[in-house]
Amino acid sequence: MKITKIFFQIINILFLILYLYPGSILGFVVYNDLSKQPQVTPDFIFSSNHVYAFLALSLLGFISYIEKKKLIIFYFLFLSIILELSHLFIPNRSFQLFDLFGNILGVIISIIILKIYFYLVKK
Repeated sequence: MKITKIFFQIINILFLILYLYPGSILGFVVYNDLSKQPQVTPDFIFSSNHVYAFLALSLLGFISYIEKKKLIIFYFLFLSIILELSHLFIPNRSFQLFDLFGNILGVIISIIILKIYFYLVKK
């Protein structure tokens, strides 16, 4: 197995733990407070933290599994929806439509970046 696939799988597992934990592990590390979420940049119409997280994770996933483009796109869109919906049931977490938009936007931006990259490589 390629090192990028192993790295992606490790990051994916850590991502799931951070996303599904009933509280903010990063908030605890940064602020010593499980209820406080660190904010990288201000939010706009969507959650910027979620955009950055899903952009990074999906870019790594697309690079790792380039031979399975359609499957990995489906995986990330499904993951972005399911993880946010899971916050309806996880204590100390809450479903937010703006977070869901941020998740999906991160995946879409990574798809666009890769499309542009492959277009430029073909030239």
